[in-house]
Amino acid sequence: MSVLNAFDLSGKTALVTGCKRGIGKAMALALAEAGADIVGVSASLESSGSQVGKEVEALGRRFTAYQCDFSNRDATKAFTQSVLEKHDRIDILVNNAGTIKRAPAAEHPDEFWDEVIEVNLNAQFLITRAIGAHMLKNQSGKIIFTASLLTFQGGITVPGYAASKGGIGQLTMAFANEWAARGINVNAIAPGYIRTDNTQALQDDAERSESILQRIPAGRWGEPDDFAGPVVFLASSASNYMHGTVLTVDGGWMGR
Repeated sequence: MSVLNAFDLSGKTALVTGCKRGIGKAMALALAEAGADIVGVSASLESSGSQVGKEVEALGRRFTAYQCDFSNRDATKAFTQSVLEKHDRIDILVNNAGTIKRAPAAEHPDEFWDEVIEVNLNAQFLITRAIGAHMLKNQSGKIIFTASLLTFQGGITVPGYAASKGGIGQLTMAFANEWAARGINVNAIAPGYIRTDNTQALQDDAERSESILQRIPAGRWGEPDDFAGPVVFLASSASNYMHGTVLTVDGGWMGR
């Protein structure tokens, strides 16, 4: 088989969480361009007429929209059950939805911690457990988590986020250890400093932004489109022998 054919996702269905904007939107569009139909969900995603939906459909693929508040565990479970009832098959799961709350550790309120852990870690476990069980029946599937540089580092004023993303790295390996021999690939992508809503506070802080930029060997902040190639690779048969890996897309930050 031609190596290029390995990246063809025609006939596949991908569930992408947090797909309304930023990295999630870029990944949904990349998967659609590679041939996959998209089931998209975000906390504020329109049931019809969303920009991401229009762009997916312009690529000739189907787009099904859901809205879910992942900080509500009952809502997360109800959403997952609805997806499994309405879709015969989910071939690709991209766990991208996430949130961040900033406050110094000594002043970090319980509600910040609870919300971030629920959205970034608990909800992702629940969704993966349910969709993964569905994939196991077919002995086939690709699961991709969005990790972070804070999967490896502690960060500043974001203890809940750091803890959640450290957990995502471990969860990636834990699922991979159990499912690799059963036809399921579980991996993660760790973004570096990317121009998205989550990093707006850093972009607006001239001193922090400059110090970040000075450490990035590529000499620029990343863009959401930088994740198109990596997500298609991990969703395709080209990555069939990759399991439990956290792939950094960081402009060289972790090598510095």
